[in-house]
Amino acid sequence: MDDDRLINLLGAQALALADRLGAASAPAALVHLCAYPGTSPGALRAVLGLTDSGATRLVDRLVAAGLAQRTAGRDGRTVAVHATPAGRAAADGALGRRRAALAQALEPLDAEERARLEALLERLVAGLADDRPGALVVCRLCDREACCTGPGCPLEHTVAPGG
Repeated sequence: MDDDRLINLLGAQALALADRLGAASAPAALVHLCAYPGTSPGALRAVLGLTDSGATRLVDRLVAAGLAQRTAGRDGRTVAVHATPAGRAAADGALGRRRAALAQALEPLDAEERARLEALLERLVAGLADDRPGALVVCRLCDREACCTGPGCPLEHTVAPGG
């Protein structure tokens, strides 16, 4: 079987979904901060693929908008960032918009096709990362509640035993 057509169709679908979801880092930052309160700007930088200065500017914007707050980090020398209640509401809104866009993309499929696609996507997503930092990048805009239903997160293998 020649995979050229399959690859092209997948690329078109991926690009269309990326366009619908947008590439803004603020919603992903808020979703991440809700899942991992107290994240450092450096860790946020790594998850979002920003420069150090870009992460600092993003945190500055989130704080100025009342969506996040800075606190002292664990060692007192570092900074921890937390979503505020308004930030949590904004994260919920971003996840709702994401869900709506993705649900619309699935509308042409019937229940049986959706079940087959879910099984295939679980396998594909499981192969997107081999370690926790990679999984955090993949899941930066993940609806963790939805992922915890059924068989669980396909990237669970990236969590170290006992960690």
